[in-house]
Amino acid sequence: MKLAYDHGGEGERLLVLLHGLGATWHVWKPMLAQGCWHGRWIAPDLRGHGASLHAGDYSLAAHAGDIGELVNAHAPSNEAIVLGHSMGGAVALELASGAHGFTPKQVFGVGIKVSWNDDELAGMRKMAAMAVKFFPKKEEAVARYLKVSGLHGLIAPESEDASAGVAQTAEGWRLAYDPATASVGAPPMDVLLSAAKASIHLARGAADHMVSHAQLAVYDAKARDLPGGHNVMVENPAAVWDWMT
Repeated sequence: MKLAYDHGGEGERLLVLLHGLGATWHVWKPMLAQGCWHGRWIAPDLRGHGASLHAGDYSLAAHAGDIGELVNAHAPSNEAIVLGHSMGGAVALELASGAHGFTPKQVFGVGIKVSWNDDELAGMRKMAAMAVKFFPKKEEAVARYLKVSGLHGLIAPESEDASAGVAQTAEGWRLAYDPATASVGAPPMDVLLSAAKASIHLARGAADHMVSHAQLAVYDAKARDLPGGHNVMVENPAAVWDWMT
């Protein structure tokens, strides 16, 4: 599937940026604005999100296949690094296998929820089955988007970044992402890590209530706590750069 994306920079090194569930590539703009990356970068809206098309398959493999296609068509590189947030981090781990068109040298996953109980999984299934909600005003849809994406208070409601999370239709304003994207489920961490051909690095915002340091340390003994919450790349982009370097 062809994805909407933005890109920039120059050189052989390539940074692939993958947002989390319900978000858009715009969550990476605070990091990109700091100018810490020396090379090319590419940041897509994952299938079912932002300006990308909706689909019937939202598995990690389907997402990773899209990224492999995008990288090989637009920005092939032997020096690729993937940074993924939350669900995007799980997609990054899927890409680490090299089974989707390119093999990253390093994969960084921040804020990946690695431990799920039955109630949480049931909640995700319920979310995936929900009907789309329409709002008469754009401001109402934006407020809902910022709430469900955890970006309330982090980006301005009137900003382009907030507007990227909503869409106007004949029925009214809605969140741009497809509720069915929640069908991705829990990442099979043992399977993903055993298949990885890239070095794996995990971190979380220290105030992230979705995943604990102890849970991450099961899969990465050097897992890091970064100052910030679940959307630490928006709250404290410098901390993410410091961790990666």
